[in-house]
Amino acid sequence: MDYKYIQQLLERYWKCETSLEEENILRMFFSQKDVPAELLRYKDLFTYEQNEVKDDVLGEDFDEKILSMIEEPAPVKARVITMTQRLMPLFKAAAIVAIVLTLGNAAQVSFNSGKSTQVGNVSGYNYNKVQHGTSVAMGDSSIIDTLKQSSIQPDETPTLLK
Repeated sequence: MDYKYIQQLLERYWKCETSLEEENILRMFFSQKDVPAELLRYKDLFTYEQNEVKDDVLGEDFDEKILSMIEEPAPVKARVITMTQRLMPLFKAAAIVAIVLTLGNAAQVSFNSGKSTQVGNVSGYNYNKVQHGTSVAMGDSSIIDTLKQSSIQPDETPTLLK
C-alpha cells in the first residue's frame, strides 16, 4: 500500500503548514491498529491525547482544603502619626547643628582666652580693651559712643591690633 499522502502530510506537519483538518487526518491514521513500520515511530506523537487517561486530580473538596490551609490575613490597621513624630528628624538635625555651633564657639573662645586687643588710646586711658567673650562690633560701637558723649576726639579711628 502506498502512503505518499500521509508522508506529504507529515512533511507539511513538521513545517507547521498543516490545517486542523489535516492534523485530524494524521491522528485518525495513526490511531489505526495497522500502521506501517516506517511510520510507527510517529504513532505515539499523534495518539498520545487519545491514550492518555483523563484523571481528575482535583477532588470535590480541593477548594475547601486549600481555603482551610490559608488563613485570612488580619486587616491592616492604620497608624496615627502625630506632627511631633513627623518632625522628629528635623528636631534631631536642629539639635545636631546647635551642638556643633556651640562646640565651635567654645573652641574659638578657648583658643582666644589669653588674648586681649587694644584698639585705641585717648588721653592715656584705654577705651578699646576688648576682653574675651565680648563682641568686637559691640566694643567698637561702645567706644565711639563713649567718645561722642564725652566730646573727646579720638586720634584715629579704632582698629584692631594683633
